[in-house]
Amino acid sequence: MTSPPKLLAARAGVAERAVESRHLRRVWGVPGTVLGAAAWPLDWPGRLHVRFGYWWQAHLLDCVLDAQLRSPKAARVALVRRLVRGIRLRNLVGWTNDYYDDVAWLGLALLRAEREVGIARPKAVATIADRLRAGWTDHGGGGIWWRRDDDFKNVPANGPAAILFARLGARADVGRARSIVDWIEDHLADPETGLVWDGLHVHPDGTVREIEKNHYTYCQGVVLGACVELGGRYQDKAARIIDAVDKHLATDGVLRGHGGGDGGLFSGILTRYLAQAALRLDRPEAARAADLVFSSANAVWANRAAVVSGPLFGPEWSAPAVKGDGPERDLSVQLGGWMALEAAALLERDGITPSRN
Repeated sequence: MTSPPKLLAARAGVAERAVESRHLRRVWGVPGTVLGAAAWPLDWPGRLHVRFGYWWQAHLLDCVLDAQLRSPKAARVALVRRLVRGIRLRNLVGWTNDYYDDVAWLGLALLRAEREVGIARPKAVATIADRLRAGWTDHGGGGIWWRRDDDFKNVPANGPAAILFARLGARADVGRARSIVDWIEDHLADPETGLVWDGLHVHPDGTVREIEKNHYTYCQGVVLGACVELGGRYQDKAARIIDAVDKHLATDGVLRGHGGGDGGLFSGILTRYLAQAALRLDRPEAARAADLVFSSANAVWANRAAVVSGPLFGPEWSAPAVKGDGPERDLSVQLGGWMALEAAALLERDGITPSRN
């Protein structure tokens, strides 16, 4: 007897097919390559991938890997291979760029591709890890720069780097991951809310010039993910972040949006690491993390718009998606919704259910 279909898995599958149908295209017609077009409906710059969105492609790769874990298929493994080739071809100069956060996200996705579907790019991962190691300096008390030749160090660069270092597993890299999280805690933790701020600017002499005190869902997600990977004493920090997100960055359990563009990915990233916390955190807050994922994923689905090839998600999950020329066009916004649905489907597969209505 076959098992009954899983509702959340089915929704994630529909989201996957919609994104692939509307956004995925070859890179300059080269066989064996594919990337996600930055916006839909496609115009000629979109078809030619004039606008690349390096870190959006890393999250597209992550989403495809999530889908493969949900429902393994040989065709999806082939898609992973085509995406990896497409990213390398379109990036022109190699595997890296000048933004440490972009580089960290691609490193995480490539590491998952190797460990989960056997598509290995060890030289690429090594190049990315070396770039991130070199990005740490003592300016501002430590941390990795946001981009090369800049004065800004932020959580969006340091958080995914910490997750990558923790997953690489070598003693020195795990030590780097701990140092990054400790630096964030010492310099960018908001004592009033329990959230983490965005980042800090430094003077040439290394002293702190200004702190950017914005609370982004993205920042909470990557620090949460790093704390879950590190475990031990970092579980208390993870629990604090979950509690703070629930109190300050969610409305009726639904994570708040940050518009289109890069902001379209922010809350999706947080759902990814909330799901990991729900599965792996040995604290009562694990159930709260799961509830945030379920509530957000249900809102994503309930407020979708119906267009050609499937659902269209909005940038603000608690509000109806709007057809037209708004942020719903952005690949980032669609990936954010898909990520939330895959996170909920992951918990569903593990037998986790909501603890609150």
